Formats: sequence, structure tokens, C-alpha cells
Amino acid sequence: MPDVAPFLPVRELSARIRRGSLSPVALAEECLDRLERLGPRTHAVITLMRESGLADARSAEREIRAGRWRGPLHGISYGAKDLLATKGVPTTWGAEPYRNQVFDYDATVITRLREAGAVLVAKLAMVELAGGLGYDHADASFTGPGLTPWNPGFWSGGSSSGPGASVAAGLVPFAIGSETSGSILTPSAFCGVTGLRPTYGLVSRHGAMALSWTLDKLGPMTRTADDAALVLATIAGKDPRDESTVDRGFRYTAPARLARRPRLAVPAGCTEKVQPEVRESFERALGALGSFAEIARDVAWPDFPWGAAVGAIVSADGASAFRELIESGNVAKLRCPADRIGGYPAMLLPAVDYLQAMRLRRPMKRALAQLFERYDAFVSPTRSSVAYPADRAFDQAYPGVSGGPALIPAGNLCGLPALCMPNGFGQNGLPTSLALLGPAFSERHLVDIGSAFQGATDWHAKRPPEA
Repeated sequence: MPDVAPFLPVRELSARIRRGSLSPVALAEECLDRLERLGPRTHAVITLMRESGLADARSAEREIRAGRWRGPLHGISYGAKDLLATKGVPTTWGAEPYRNQVFDYDATVITRLREAGAVLVAKLAMVELAGGLGYDHADASFTGPGLTPWNPGFWSGGSSSGPGASVAAGLVPFAIGSETSGSILTPSAFCGVTGLRPTYGLVSRHGAMALSWTLDKLGPMTRTADDAALVLATIAGKDPRDESTVDRGFRYTAPARLARRPRLAVPAGCTEKVQPEVRESFERALGALGSFAEIARDVAWPDFPWGAAVGAIVSADGASAFRELIESGNVAKLRCPADRIGGYPAMLLPAVDYLQAMRLRRPMKRALAQLFERYDAFVSPTRSSVAYPADRAFDQAYPGVSGGPALIPAGNLCGLPALCMPNGFGQNGLPTSLALLGPAFSERHLVDIGSAFQGATDWHAKRPPEA
């Protein structure tokens, strides 16, 4: 298989750049070429940053040649979901009403990556307004439906559709996505890449579009767990411009050998109604995990209205965040019909429902904390199915298929980290995925488990057939 640089892990690219066998300019040029040629196939790209990207790559090359190496991301090209402010460049939020929106500052995550020497080459597509108004179909961005490069008849997942498709297709070595309830994990699963949702408060959201102030998180989408940790180490940390950030960073240089066998729990019912291929991939992955971890099956999951609670919070917060858009009537310019009307019932959500959902989060956190006294992480299929057909409403995609315990809503309501990784293939040549859910600030342990899994398997190294 040709040695296409953007498919290589960040650590390998960094080593080549540092020893001079790969030029940051050559890497940026290759990424820009692939973004321009292949990006339209999956509707993955909104804005190419050719001029500024090549200028930054040339600057990185000069610094590295002069011995001023900033770290493992120096000279590495990347893409950012188009809800992150970039000074002087459109930040569209994936939505027609904001197509010409330009900010005069950079998001903190963009600033930290630039300071680390990373090279921004593209603003990547996303579901309009990060899905906050209730989209129900893949065709929910002014750029068109996000498509997975594994089979362009199927959705790339949302709302970080462009980051997932771009990393999977080797358009960029890594990307920054966001998650409110599933928007890193779902596209990572549907596109067959590694996604890391960090603990709430670990990464600043300054300069990122707000959907839900107590749920929004930014995180990396990458080839490997090791790569995700390298990126997280750069973007994590306290930021006075985001009061939710905590006074701790994330230190990381390389994956560590596990000091003991991790205790992994499989939630009861998590594979009962999933697609058969998803179940088979998961069972095979448990076999690989069992070579270095203790696995407890059928562990009872706390009984809370996880889905209803996260739905109420996102609806109310989204209606508040986009109140002007809704009341002005400009919401009618959105792509997805469900988004054009979804804000109106959200504006009428009873305050008591919102408050009850928020109040439930404390006992929810206590219940999960008690489980994490016995287990290091929960492991489950990331999604119950492979990617949805791009031409169907979500509720018509795979009737009868469901995932059991609502781990994605639960993890987001409780602000917990998760790491998802490809673990096989299912229907129509589409990737399957597993997810690890850990206690707050357990990213390092999740990455070490993930690196051990990826050291024993090669699903993360697979490439789409036409990429």
C-alpha cells in the first residue's frame, strides 16, 4: 500500500519531520491536495486554509531546521471542526445563516495548537449548529450530507462529520471535534477512527460555538489512542476565558505499560439488540482485551432516564443559544427540515423539566462513582449499528436495532471521558467500534488500555478502499 503520509500516526510523522526525512511543507501540500481532491466525495471540507497553512508549514520547517523543535505536533497538519473561531476566516457552524460569519480572534484550542507548531490546513464540515435543533437526517449541513469514506452511500456520523471523514480518508493526520452527546464518538465509530472525549472542564471551549454550556466538550479524532493523547496533552489545561476549565492539564509523552490488569465491566444488555456483526466484532475485541485485562460481564447499569435528561438539557440550552435565530425566522434557512422547526418546541420546554434533568445529574454521578470503585472502565460497542444509510431518516435506518444502556448520554451528563476505537467491520463494509468509559480525569488510563488493545490488533491501521 502506498506510503500516504496523512495516514501515518502522528508519532511517526513527528519522528520523520524531526530527523528531516519528511518536510512539514510537503506534508501540508499533500494534505491540502487530498482535501481538495477527495474532500468533496464525503462533503468533509468547508474552508481550505492553503495560504496560511503553507506559511505556517514553512515557518515550522525553518524552526525545526534551526533546532527549535516545539514538540511532537510541530509541523503536523490538522483540521478543525468549523465551530472553532479562527481569526479572519469564516466560521460557519455548518449552517447557512452563519455562512459568512468571521471572528477577529482564535479559539483557545486553535491558539494552543499553533503554539505547539501544528499547522491548520482546513476548517471541516459539521452538522448545522452541532445538531442542537433536532436534526433527523444525514443531510443537515449547507455542505451536504456527511458521508463515510468506507462507503459513500452511508453517513459519516455527527455532528463532527468532517473531522471523522477527513481522518478516516487520510486527508489530515488528526482533527479536532466536539461532543455534547455523541458528536465525537459517533463519527469516530462510523468512520473507523479513534476518538477521545475528554472530561468536562479539561479542555477550554473559549471560541467554540456554544450549544449546551454544561455538556459541550472539545477533543481529538485521530488514527491511534497514542495520537489522541499527544493532541490532548497540547490542548488541555486551565483557561481564564472559560470558567468551566479546571486547574489541571494532561501530561503525556508515550503510552505506558499497564502496571496491573485493568478491571473492565461490560454493561448488562449492551449487545442484546445490536447488529449481529457489531456483536461479533465486540466479542472478538473482548478476546483481545482479555489477554491483558480482567473482564466482568453483565454488570448492572444504573436505572436513570439518561436519554430523556440529556435531551431536555440540549433542547433548552440549544433554544437559548440560538434564540435570536429562532425568533428572527432565519431558522428557516437551515438545511434539515427538522432543524427549521425544532427550535420552536424547544423554546416551550417547561422549566420544571429542565431543572429536574439538571437535578438528576448529581445522583447519576454518585451512582457511576460507586461503580468505578469496583471497575477501572466500562467497555461496550460504541454504537449499536454501523453507519446509517445517508438517504434515510435516522429512525428508519435499522428498525429493531438498539444499544441497551445509554452510555453516551450517561457519560456526557456526568462529564466523564471516553475513548472509542475501531474493532472490525459490519454490513456494507462499514466499520464497527468499541468504547471505553472511565471515571473523571482517567484519560491516561483509558489511553494506556487503548494503546494495549491497538498493539494487539490492527483495525486502526485499515484504510478505506478508495482513499
